[in-house]
Amino acid sequence: MTAAENVCYTLINVPMDSEPPSEISLKNDLEKGDVKSKTEALKKVIIMILNGEKLPGLLMTIIRFVLPLQDHTIKKLLLVFWEIVPKTTLDGRLLHEMILVCDAYRKVNQIIIISEYCFEFKCKIGRMELFLKVLLNFEHLIPDAPELIHDFLVNEKDASCKRNAFMMLIHADQDRALDYLSTCIDQVQTFGDILQLVIVELIYKVCHANPSERARFIRCIYNLLQSSSPAVKYEAAGTLVTLSSAPTAIKAAAQCYIDLIIKESDNNVKLIVLDRLIELKEHPAHERVLQDLVMDILRVLSTPDLEVRKKTLQLALDLVSSRNVEELVIVLKKEVIKTNNVSEHEDTDKYRQLLVRTLHSCSVRFPDMAANVIPVLMEFLSDNNEAAAADVLEFVREAIQRFDNLRMLIVEKMLEVFHAIKSVKIYRGALWILGEYCSTKEDIQSVMTEIRRSLGEIPIVESEIKKEAGELKPEEEITVGPVQKLVTEMGTYATQSALSSSRPTKKEEDRPPLRGFLLDGDFFVAASLATTLTKIALRYVALVQEKKKQNSFVAEAMLLMATILHLGKSSLPKKPITDDDVDRISLCLKVLSECSPLMNDIFNKECRQSLSHMLSAKLEEEKLSQKKESEKRNVTVQPDDPISFMQLTAKNEMNCKEDQFQLSLLAAMGNTQRKETADPLASKLNKVTQLTGFSDPVYAEAYVHVNQYDIVLDVLVVNQTSDTLQNCTLELATLGDLKLVEKPSPLTLAPHDFANIKANVKVASTENGIIFGNIVYDVSGAASDRNCVVLSDIHIDIMDYIQPATCTDAEFRQMWAEFEWENKVTVNTNMVDLNDYLQHILKSTNMKCLTPEKALSGYCGFMAANLYARSIFGEDALANVSIEKPIHQGPDAAVTGHIRIRAKSQGMALSLGDKINLSQKKTSI
Repeated sequence: MTAAENVCYTLINVPMDSEPPSEISLKNDLEKGDVKSKTEALKKVIIMILNGEKLPGLLMTIIRFVLPLQDHTIKKLLLVFWEIVPKTTLDGRLLHEMILVCDAYRKVNQIIIISEYCFEFKCKIGRMELFLKVLLNFEHLIPDAPELIHDFLVNEKDASCKRNAFMMLIHADQDRALDYLSTCIDQVQTFGDILQLVIVELIYKVCHANPSERARFIRCIYNLLQSSSPAVKYEAAGTLVTLSSAPTAIKAAAQCYIDLIIKESDNNVKLIVLDRLIELKEHPAHERVLQDLVMDILRVLSTPDLEVRKKTLQLALDLVSSRNVEELVIVLKKEVIKTNNVSEHEDTDKYRQLLVRTLHSCSVRFPDMAANVIPVLMEFLSDNNEAAAADVLEFVREAIQRFDNLRMLIVEKMLEVFHAIKSVKIYRGALWILGEYCSTKEDIQSVMTEIRRSLGEIPIVESEIKKEAGELKPEEEITVGPVQKLVTEMGTYATQSALSSSRPTKKEEDRPPLRGFLLDGDFFVAASLATTLTKIALRYVALVQEKKKQNSFVAEAMLLMATILHLGKSSLPKKPITDDDVDRISLCLKVLSECSPLMNDIFNKECRQSLSHMLSAKLEEEKLSQKKESEKRNVTVQPDDPISFMQLTAKNEMNCKEDQFQLSLLAAMGNTQRKETADPLASKLNKVTQLTGFSDPVYAEAYVHVNQYDIVLDVLVVNQTSDTLQNCTLELATLGDLKLVEKPSPLTLAPHDFANIKANVKVASTENGIIFGNIVYDVSGAASDRNCVVLSDIHIDIMDYIQPATCTDAEFRQMWAEFEWENKVTVNTNMVDLNDYLQHILKSTNMKCLTPEKALSGYCGFMAANLYARSIFGEDALANVSIEKPIHQGPDAAVTGHIRIRAKSQGMALSLGDKINLSQKKTSI
């Protein structure tokens, strides 16, 4: 129960004119004062606690020096104090000191004590642990307690009372609790959800301890799947999966999970339940059952949250098979069409990308579906969202290369949407596809027609001059004079003509698309156009035998290139043509003027072979990753493995399975016991940091537990002196994006005693952080000032927050251009092998290499690779490794070069750079 939920039974109105006393003065009065002083001090403590002060250091003082007193006023005040004082730790467990309190009251003479106050206190303490301890340890007090509770359960109607009574019966007499459940097992659906949750947990634990009871209670779990409470349905589905692996049980549990995802409005709940579905899929025997539910899973796509949609599409893609791929494609096509009717939004664009990629994967794995998918997707080539259009273009390029039977369809559809393409990048890709795969005379003529339509009237320069001159008003007409070179105020040269100073009235949007790109100064598309014209012209020459038609087509292609060159050299475009583009267009002009067979092979065969090699390598890589994934998931059974018969299994072997309820509780409390048990190397001892020296009066060491968004410091403090240390306080401070949640409470340490202090630190972003501080204490009986022991710094490793991730090359380039923080790290190592150094960097930074292995294979003296990682906070980290080995320095020369890191935040870029520098030092001589 949180502090905000604590029940307040007591209200005391006390005027607070003076400042509240200090904890040290109160402690002194409670220990050494007379009865009157202790009474006043206890009143002040009660008032301070009611006002929100915690004062945990005074609890043992009051138990030791105030509780034994026989004064009636103090006894009355103590009952109020026990009522309001916090009785539990941060994790909800009862404080051990409260056992001492109850024991003290148990020994008091019942005649002397004021019974009404004692009864009031016991009623208000409200801790089940105490009542159960009394019942279990002193059965003679209520010998017929289980029978009374059973009778109470039968007749009681209130849900919360039945739940509490059932909980008590489980702890007092589990067999009687099971007997009661057996009598009303057909009515569990009518119970309240809080009681149903207890029933589910009881059934799980009973069946976990004794598997022979499964048949007795599995029907009850089936009934609870229809509960009106989402929490009950979730727990019942999870329990059903652990109790039975029958297809009907798995299907019922999966259907329950799907209904929960669809009906729940909280996106976090949706993601949690989706994870449970994904866990079901990981089991080979359950995958076939889930494949029949793919269409139900796709109903989750109605959720607007992008992360939920992403996980749903990935799950559906993992479950797709030849039996359900057709239905899956139909649903995804409908979803793609829906995105057209939704107002433009960032999530809509990203969702469209996810749909395109999913359809792409389906078409590659099931080629028969490609013909249904391509016409719908190619409509998006004219989309304003360049990222989605780029994904479609990549898909179309792969499909037209792999599926020969679809080439005519793709070319036809591409010609239909070609004029509507708005992005210059997509336009270049479409030009390449048309130039590469138009194989008939009619298609080649159609491509030339579309290019002329997109380019507009030629020659471009003359037509633009006439157009602008014709649109000028009489008073604004300016004769086109020679180009002049002017000097601006900044001292730079500027080219100006009379035409450039005129004010056009025709909107730029009315220009044909290709003409608009060129006038904007983007002449890279002109170089792509020259290559496309060269390819189709050479192919046209090979297809058509008439010399006149050959010359006419080649001349038209050369005319288009020449007019673009003329435009690039004029002052009309916003930016002049680059030398690279001039060289490329000039080369294409020369090729067309000669039409040699060698150039024909280079332009029309070598390019396609390069694409084929690239796609083959990509397909090989995907198959390899799928094979590794399937090997990881498949459970290998050896021929000589023993067969386990449930009836012959010893009871202690049945209990070896993990308790799912206990594991869930441990995970919620941040316990890593399961992880450390699974990985023996991940011992707690490896995470212990020594904070003080062995010769210091106080020895301290900390176990640093990183739990996603927070860090828990479990500090062991040892009093190595022969004195009692009072007010021993752990004082901490942080550097970086860390925040100390709560100041640890002071302790009193007996001679050579020890204690554990826990401190919580919140983490907000991925960057290096430092926790530092000291331990201060008072020596009992000494009049000197407070003593202080300085602690060693605790460095928080950002690698606990960074995880390897993948992204496409286009996404990597986009993020590289957008991220503003860059950190350049110079390579300084004694490693002599380029690949070994790359693997060392990957291991040190938890990053994933995006560059394919084949691109890194071989040896040429240098290496370039792109790395990518993502933090648990959603932060992206990019890195480019450019390294070389100077051959002239001999075989033992060390690797040299640079690593550029880019991130959205400065802290992450600097922290990754520091991590790389530190790892290099560890490998240096």
